Amino acid sequence: MCVMRELRSAALMLLTLTVLTGVVYPLAVTGIAQVALPAKANGSLIERDGKLVGSSLIGQGFTDPRYLWSRLSGTAPTGYDGAASSGSNYGPLNPALADAAKARVDALVAADPEQRRPVPVDLVTSSGSGLDPHVTPAGARYQIARVARARGLAPADVERLVDAHTEGRTLGLLGEPRVNVLELNLALDALAPAARTANP
Repeated sequence: MCVMRELRSAALMLLTLTVLTGVVYPLAVTGIAQVALPAKANGSLIERDGKLVGSSLIGQGFTDPRYLWSRLSGTAPTGYDGAASSGSNYGPLNPALADAAKARVDALVAADPEQRRPVPVDLVTSSGSGLDPHVTPAGARYQIARVARARGLAPADVERLVDAHTEGRTLGLLGEPRVNVLELNLALDALAPAARTANP
């Protein structure tokens, strides 16, 4: 009799906790997020002309010279796959890391042979998630001349957009200044609509 009472109590506790932690709590948190931060709660999605173009949280691969290029993606088998977030985990002495960096340096130099500044390291490496949507301000500035030339814009116009889209440290303390590549590319399209191309 005592065992049955204990089993009944355990089953009731399991049911209560399942409902509270598996139903009530997730619904409450979801509801609060939808009211307080709806855009972030729904993935920080970005639309252009009524069409979904991406998320400000996930990097995309841009190869057209008219756009700022993102950091390399570490996701496999395809790049910038949000369902396969991971870094390459290559160590600094791994030849594959050096080969990938060299290939990216070669591509950047070929796209802008007149550029004489050293290539910023974030443009030739992937992030820990393999999906970083940002580049450093230095990484964005390195690409200004190429983007301006390809779009027929004055470099100063592109530089102003880079400055306007440079985010500071979170709360003034956390992280580093950064530029969201997708948001800046959309701003470039808005500045020079005739230069729009589909993201390859």
